[in-house]
Amino acid sequence: MHLPGTRPLFDNRYDAGKKLSETLGEFKNKPAVVLAIPNGGIPVAHHVALELGAAMDIIISRKIPIPLAPEGGFGAVTDDGTVILNHDVLKRINLNEAQINYQVSQVRNDIQQRSLIYRSSRPVSVLAGKIAVLVDDGLASGYTMLAAIESVRRKKPGMVVVAVPVASAMAVKTVEKVADRIVSVVTDYSPRFYVSDYYRYWNVLSDREGLACYQEWHRRRYQSTINPGS
Repeated sequence: MHLPGTRPLFDNRYDAGKKLSETLGEFKNKPAVVLAIPNGGIPVAHHVALELGAAMDIIISRKIPIPLAPEGGFGAVTDDGTVILNHDVLKRINLNEAQINYQVSQVRNDIQQRSLIYRSSRPVSVLAGKIAVLVDDGLASGYTMLAAIESVRRKKPGMVVVAVPVASAMAVKTVEKVADRIVSVVTDYSPRFYVSDYYRYWNVLSDREGLACYQEWHRRRYQSTINPGS
């Protein structure tokens, strides 16, 4: 368990990706596709994909924010329209169906814009029979990852692996019910959990920064195919 006030375990998301990849050796050079959740998951997935010798793609999964308290969420939506709702939270905040649908539609609009940025007209990776490795920079509640997993399952992968540098024990318990494997460098059992506590340098990545990182992976991947061993 990581204690408040102690040295963060990761310098930044690239360092987290390096440490995470060291726990995923069994998947190296296997038929795998690393799926990054933007934006924070992209730098983590960047190193994981390179180390595993795997393809990398994006799966956009976004929290549905609570009205007037957007730091909290009551579910998540993915780029193929998958919606997961946290019914325990919905009972507490007492939203009606119209309010729920409005928040979902707002998130879908955001996802559509983000999808144009990252994917444009490029087709989605084929996952049938492959190992899908879903990567984010951390799991707090786990609902964003739950939506991503349900979306990926529709593409018939042979195995779904969730890989994150850090996760709360609550999120692990939630996600392990639907993933084939969940791998984290550390699991936090403390009552107050913040992903940012584990990073020395933490910032909210913009779409521009996320896209630049994704494009850098493509450049490095291309260079490694034309100059193997370099």
